[in-house]
Amino acid sequence: MTNFLKQTVASLIGSLLGLFIFCGISTTGLLFLLFAIAASQDVKPVVKDKSVVVFDLSMNITDREPSAGEVLQETLSGSKKERLILRKVLDTLEKARRDPKIVGIYLDATNPGAGGNIGFASLKEIRKALEEFRADGKKITAYGQDWGKKEYYLSSVADTIVLNPLGSVEVNGLSSQPMFLAGALQKFGIGVQVVRVGKFKGAVEPLILDKLSPENRQQTQKLIDDVWSEWRTTVGASRKINPQKLQAIADSQAILEAPAAKTNGLIDQVAYHDQVVANLKKLTASGKDDKTFRQVGLIEYAQILNKSLSAERESNNKIAVVYAEGEIVDGNGEAGQVGGDRFAKIFNKIRQDKDVKAVVLRINSPGGSATASEVMQREVRLTREVKPVVVSMGDIAASGGYWIASDSNRIFAEPNTITGSIGVFGILFNGQKLANDNGITWDVVKTARYADTQTVARPKSPQELALYQRSVNRIYNTFLSKVSQGRKLPEQKVAEIAQGRVWSGVAAKQIGLVDEIGGLNAAVQYAAKQAKLGKDWQLNEYPRESSLGESLFGKTVEDVSTVLGIKEKQIKVSNPLTAEFQKLQQELGAFQSMNDPQGIYARLPFNLKIE
Repeated sequence: MTNFLKQTVASLIGSLLGLFIFCGISTTGLLFLLFAIAASQDVKPVVKDKSVVVFDLSMNITDREPSAGEVLQETLSGSKKERLILRKVLDTLEKARRDPKIVGIYLDATNPGAGGNIGFASLKEIRKALEEFRADGKKITAYGQDWGKKEYYLSSVADTIVLNPLGSVEVNGLSSQPMFLAGALQKFGIGVQVVRVGKFKGAVEPLILDKLSPENRQQTQKLIDDVWSEWRTTVGASRKINPQKLQAIADSQAILEAPAAKTNGLIDQVAYHDQVVANLKKLTASGKDDKTFRQVGLIEYAQILNKSLSAERESNNKIAVVYAEGEIVDGNGEAGQVGGDRFAKIFNKIRQDKDVKAVVLRINSPGGSATASEVMQREVRLTREVKPVVVSMGDIAASGGYWIASDSNRIFAEPNTITGSIGVFGILFNGQKLANDNGITWDVVKTARYADTQTVARPKSPQELALYQRSVNRIYNTFLSKVSQGRKLPEQKVAEIAQGRVWSGVAAKQIGLVDEIGGLNAAVQYAAKQAKLGKDWQLNEYPRESSLGESLFGKTVEDVSTVLGIKEKQIKVSNPLTAEFQKLQQELGAFQSMNDPQGIYARLPFNLKIE
């Protein structure tokens, strides 16, 4: 049925393209149009003296560059997203600090949703870059209407924080509200059996419980307590507010309107946007007739940095930055996934490249397939034998994400990184009740006792469950052994801190799972030092996405729908109820990516989200 739909859509697209050609737009003309669009995007803005960089906090920030297919999809749909990769944001802020033409940064928090789905660990890295910018004597102004916790966490670094008179600031603590599907599965007659190791392995709980287990509640509480403590400490230091006072505000007020926000020291001014613009015009020495202050957008400014300022390092010494962002899956994987085979090939190539002197593995993954994690970990180990491999953990690097990190030379994480979750599980579904309730039955003929073990027609027998448990135990023990060897920790200690438990970055450092607190730039600098490169090095980033031409013409007819972005529609979050539907969609999407050949996974709880 899926192939039929793909073929139908592809045929429809082909017909439409044919119609365009028939109407006078030739293939050459179409290509010219696409390349003209691309060329128009290469026009570089001019930065005037005394300019301010405008940083829209609603911009989508990711670890990896969008694929050519994603860019093409956005171009054709007219819904191009404002986005930058994290490293480019950090690099752009650093070069703005050194640029004599730039006198300040304007943090625009008028649109909700700081950094899209970015987490607190990535925000910590951006915040540090803003602190360094401000420490050089340059000004940072932040203006918003309704500050959420993420936007305010970033904006609190500013010299001047301005809030709209009708605006508010949210200081109400952090929460995690997982969704449980056990009741729905039972209602629809879908059976679930679980095999697992680790009392904290909460990834399976949404399928078998209707609320958090005591162990899962304990680890989640400790995790969000750590992240909230870091929030209060960091914000408090910038605003000169005692963390205990911020806790009191969260417990008593939660959402502060403009006057209360100013009284409590969370903001400096209550004003309208035009008043903020007037002050920025003074900062930039703009004329009275100028409609606004001298400015350049962060994305536009990023495009001109390498040519207008000091060019990127040109060196024969390369530091490879490999981005492992998304679910870990067996095989090559798709866009937004970490395919074990694909990343193994990348490391194999890097290992044999004599120009690459060191590797930084940037992990932003909740884990996934145990088999794929093992495939990747093996390549990391082999690479480490010939050149340094340093891990930089992003917002989340847990379970399979920690598996592939464990054998590196050094692991960096932010205090609010989510990591650990050293545990293994398997999920066994069956549709016996669903089928029987609708008049469907099965029978079987077999030559051996366990010949039909893979069936979904019935629950697994106790003997079959014992077989699966044996496999899970074996892989869990392998996981423990690898962490013990890679981190140089006694296996007994690893066993105590494992159990599938999730840790914050700061807690992980205390127990030896992480070496240093720091971000991506710190990991890169450490890799350069380990390879003894001094300042003579250049970054190469992987995976390298296919070109626009390859995305257009390197696909089969069956893949046309994917290239043009005709996939399942994403639900746009516009209200809390819709957000819950999107959470459910994400839950079900996580199951679709579970393709481990043994059915065994090292993964975080599916819906662990801190809000």
